[in-house]
Amino acid sequence: MDIGVRKKFTSSVAIAQYFEPNTALNKNGSFLNFETQLALVTHYALLKEDYSAVKYYAEEAEELINLWTSDFKTELPNPNILAEPAAIQLYLFRDIFKAPFPCQEDTDFKFVDLFAGIGGFRIALQNVGGKCVFSSEWDTQAQKTYFANYGEIPFGDITQRTTKNYIPDNFDILCAGFPCQPFSISGKQKGFEDTRGTLFFDICEIISEKKPKVIFLENVKHLVHHDGGNTLKTILSKLEGLGYKVSWKVLNGADFGIPQNRERIIIIGSKDKLFDFEQLTKHPKRPLAEFLDEDGDFEYLNPEEYTLIENPKKQSVSGLIFVGYRNKSLRKAGVRPGTEHLSRVHKQPNRIYSINGIHPTLPSQETSGRFFILLNNNKVRKLTINECWRIMGFPDNFVKISAIGQQYRQLGNSVCVKMIEEIAKEIKRQLF
Repeated sequence: MDIGVRKKFTSSVAIAQYFEPNTALNKNGSFLNFETQLALVTHYALLKEDYSAVKYYAEEAEELINLWTSDFKTELPNPNILAEPAAIQLYLFRDIFKAPFPCQEDTDFKFVDLFAGIGGFRIALQNVGGKCVFSSEWDTQAQKTYFANYGEIPFGDITQRTTKNYIPDNFDILCAGFPCQPFSISGKQKGFEDTRGTLFFDICEIISEKKPKVIFLENVKHLVHHDGGNTLKTILSKLEGLGYKVSWKVLNGADFGIPQNRERIIIIGSKDKLFDFEQLTKHPKRPLAEFLDEDGDFEYLNPEEYTLIENPKKQSVSGLIFVGYRNKSLRKAGVRPGTEHLSRVHKQPNRIYSINGIHPTLPSQETSGRFFILLNNNKVRKLTINECWRIMGFPDNFVKISAIGQQYRQLGNSVCVKMIEEIAKEIKRQLF
């Protein structure tokens, strides 16, 4: 066996240490790829008591499990160590059942997690009584984080019919934070002309086939204005054409107990009635100071590396308090006298904000984590990666296994957990 291939995901994945990726076949005779095999087995291991969810892939998953357990037993120096198949399976799949946020058995509704990322939707909906019966995410780094926390490898490319075929029937909510780059002001804004923009139509295909009770979508605020509003009109029209009553609103994570100015459009579709966003429970804005680490290996700036402005003011709407900027030598040609610093502060990695306000949006493009804050002792330091996880609403025991740059990227692509959780509570109350 090729040990390097078998350890492709992570050495902590017991099943990946022992199986041969080229021994399992699709029903059409082609090889099942590595990620799909892991997705089949981990979904099955967590959901096998729910036959309505696993019947679409139970046969394949059971064949894989038998293959892996047989293969593993031959590698034991003493096969009698684990004599029973059940004992071997428990040993092989032990990582699955050690995940800190597994599926619960006694739940109120079922949901699927599309474009799952690191599971921001999943942890939020599980917190309010939901059970995830299918997940999909193509990025392998995000898949690793997802597995470490939920014991499940998401299926891969949702545009493929082979992936869609594994989605069960009879789930209640379809969740999708579908890729925002086609609509973001940080991207090229090609919308549906961009290949990724067509992923929305894959969502529509799944909705048409599975007919969930509720659709729960999230995207960047700029989607509202893209192409003069035509892109949003197209999305709403498609959903309404599928038989859903659709409402939408731009919400800010800062209104849900998180010190981050993170505005996102939320689209809710229901077969029965319009979701009323006005009934959401919002919370007073909380300052960044309440979310900071007390101890750590902090990265401070020297005083000569930054300039603080006089009499900084809190922005009344956002809650941001811009207090200064890093001293960077940037182009000054054409800059009006007295506004030289503006060319610096327009770029997020050069801005400094007070911890007595909230923080700007964490973007996925900033993989170096250059987010600088002014402490109450007038020192300036970088926000830590743990603080970034905290101001996205993830719990402190969330498992972070990726490289730091990947973690910043994953967070920037994620949803604000506390906001999603509050919306899920209200979906449950209003629509179920």
